[in-house]
Amino acid sequence: MNRRNFLITTTTGAAFAGLAGTAAHAEMAMAPTEKPVSPMQWTDENGLTRFLKVDTDPLTDEFEKYPRCPYCGMMRQMYSHTRHLIVYANDTVDATCSLHCAAISLALNMDAGPKAIYAGDAGAEGEVKPLAETGAMTYVIDPGKPGTMTAVSKWAYADAAKAEAAASAAGAKTTAFDEALTLAYLDMAKDTLAIRARRGEKRKQMGMAMPAGN
Repeated sequence: MNRRNFLITTTTGAAFAGLAGTAAHAEMAMAPTEKPVSPMQWTDENGLTRFLKVDTDPLTDEFEKYPRCPYCGMMRQMYSHTRHLIVYANDTVDATCSLHCAAISLALNMDAGPKAIYAGDAGAEGEVKPLAETGAMTYVIDPGKPGTMTAVSKWAYADAAKAEAAASAAGAKTTAFDEALTLAYLDMAKDTLAIRARRGEKRKQMGMAMPAGN
């Protein structure tokens, strides 16, 4: 064997030996209950989706079953015009007060594809707005009007004509759900900073301590 082949062979062998040793060391360092599974398998067993209710009829007695938004604690019936309800492919349900909090759910439960997403119809008559599927709704993005959990309102309308009328204000526009969701994510940073500051101030005023860790 010439010198060049010897160096290639020994170097490659050493590299593979090092990788094998590292993998073996990593496996030995795992807790006894841990196994080398994929991130998707791990989240299926340990992720947040497992805390969601399985509900094959989520629109019946909606407010009795899902009275509060799990991410901000707000009463969903009070914000029926902006509330959302997500039905994931495994029939688990997450019900929120707003598109802002629905965006959080979709980000946290990334391995559970949504089967249906509903939103309150802001243009409907009555104090409590009915739900409609977001795929057929028109969202109005209005920077001049604050929304639920956001400085820029993002209201959904089942009637496109009512949405166009609502978007007549300067700076407002209409869009479909996908773009409205994208805008919710883009606004998430500044909205979250504002919400944290506001709620922190309210805690001080009410003499409330920060929640204790588990």
